[in-house]
Amino acid sequence: MKIGILITGHPPEELSENGRYDAYFRKLLGEDTFEYASWSVVDGEMPAAATEADGWLITGSRHGAYEPHDWIPLLEQFIRDSFAARVPMIGVCFGHQIIAQAMGGKVEKFGGGWSVGPVDYTINGETYAINAWHQDQVVEKPESAQVIGATDFCANAALVYDDLFWTIQPHPEYQNDFIDGLIRYRGKGLVPDDQLKAARAKLTTPLDSPKIADQMTAFFKKERA
Repeated sequence: MKIGILITGHPPEELSENGRYDAYFRKLLGEDTFEYASWSVVDGEMPAAATEADGWLITGSRHGAYEPHDWIPLLEQFIRDSFAARVPMIGVCFGHQIIAQAMGGKVEKFGGGWSVGPVDYTINGETYAINAWHQDQVVEKPESAQVIGATDFCANAALVYDDLFWTIQPHPEYQNDFIDGLIRYRGKGLVPDDQLKAARAKLTTPLDSPKIADQMTAFFKKERA
């Protein structure tokens, strides 16, 4: 099965030794689990058609889904084309948000501020510790989406659209060392200092990333009509 990874942002230069964001997802899902291909959408690369892969994954980004970048409307149309073509798609953080926006939901900077570091998310009735790094949220879900995950801070933390799209606000691909790097190189002046300090204190928290990876893999591989 070929999974196309749509790269919508880049890590800070200081953390780039681990590669682009597609490398984080190949590691999360397993290099041998799927065949992978990548397009750097943020740099103007787009697949020729929604059927160019058997499934799609949209990464995180420092950009907002509502920002006026030329590539964002193209990506939104690609999302709708994928849904129409019944090609499954997973979105993470920005990917979660841009899919919601493309499908009729609303994304904005959340008035309650940031969520940073390990957070307990309730997804399908079970609790998972997953790293967060976001202020933007899906504040209004599309009519076609069903909420399957939430926290008190983030009401629309995980969504499904029929059996075709599965999206999540936190970052299962980010391990604690990467969050520590974001705190050091991207957080100062952006996230309140006391919140960064509190997040750093929690970076020994065991994460449930492998369990989320299993759910993502099963979603891509499930039988569809």
